[in-house]
Amino acid sequence: MKSLFWALGAFALAVLLSLALRAGEGYALIVLPPYRIEMSLVMMVVLAFAGFAAAYALMRLVTHTVELPGYVRAFRQRRRSDQANAALMSALQAWFEGRFSRAEKMASRAYDLGAPPAAVSLVAARAAQRVRNRERRDHWLGRAEATGMEWHQATEATRGELLVDDRRYAEARTVLRGLHEGGPTHIATLQLLMRAEQGLGDWEEVVRIARLLEKHSGLPPSALEGILANARVALLQQKANDPATLQEHWRAIPAQDRLRPRLAAAAARSFIQLGDCRNAHRIIEDALEHGWSTELALLYGECRDDDALSRLEHAERWLKDRPRDWPLLLTLGRLCVQRQLWGKAQSYLEASLAMQPTRAAHIALAQLFDGMGREQDANRHYRAAADVGLASGTGEF
Repeated sequence: MKSLFWALGAFALAVLLSLALRAGEGYALIVLPPYRIEMSLVMMVVLAFAGFAAAYALMRLVTHTVELPGYVRAFRQRRRSDQANAALMSALQAWFEGRFSRAEKMASRAYDLGAPPAAVSLVAARAAQRVRNRERRDHWLGRAEATGMEWHQATEATRGELLVDDRRYAEARTVLRGLHEGGPTHIATLQLLMRAEQGLGDWEEVVRIARLLEKHSGLPPSALEGILANARVALLQQKANDPATLQEHWRAIPAQDRLRPRLAAAAARSFIQLGDCRNAHRIIEDALEHGWSTELALLYGECRDDDALSRLEHAERWLKDRPRDWPLLLTLGRLCVQRQLWGKAQSYLEASLAMQPTRAAHIALAQLFDGMGREQDANRHYRAAADVGLASGTGEF
């Protein structure tokens, strides 16, 4: 529609000029001694317009000719930029497709064509890491680092991640801690730092970082719960040589976490290792009151102490709610042995075997019969224990 209006306007202007020129009867006289030129006014106007158009066209031609090398350079730069972007897109596509060698190749081409050097270098470094070419990975990381401070954080985060993947945890920790000290803390780099600390066995730092991630919803609750449990179990095992340190560390753990079966079992084993059966039994009792655990029920009868009668009473109360729980029956049998209640011990151990024939129950019965002088029955249960162990392929139960 706009073109139509322009065309109508041009025709209208032409008609008006034609009418104006036909109405004019004047003439123009140009004197340039010894020449004298006389022409109609219409002719002079036409020649003036024609001369202006010719001069303008000539000026444009000269200007275009002078600027032609610049146009050519700009065209080549645009074409090179398009090729660089296409190579970068191909590198990213190959990366997501899992074709890492091609990803590095196309990233290298994009780098040569002038694509953003830091971006393509980091893509190439990650691709080289996936094909285990550490020399090429370090080469590309060096190129990314040489681009300046704008991409410094991205480069260091990538370096830390690749070092963690390579299990070079000490170097990764140095890089990632430096990254956090020099700028804001990000969830992704916190996760990487936690993996590095796990690899180095710095479990107190793992707990600290896990709490930070929990505060910022950096990991699913189930994953964080598992990480915290692993770290605290490891810390309990590390502190199992010093009663005061172990007790202090156990009290520092939140009360709700102390009731978790896995953590309670680890703490109980650490206290048992130190000969502190009372604390171990108290931990197990608290955890079992909160929620039942087979592992804790079995552990309850392992450590011998003067409180065997109290534990026996506890276990018999639990048995009212779980009359067919074979781990609890096994524990009751062991506790009766500790109190030298031979008849009740035999009854509980045989009941446990009836529910679940386990190696531990056979051995407990064999030892009981040994103490009672019933050698034939003892040998029978020792053989049964060996058969159970062979059948399971482990020494468990």
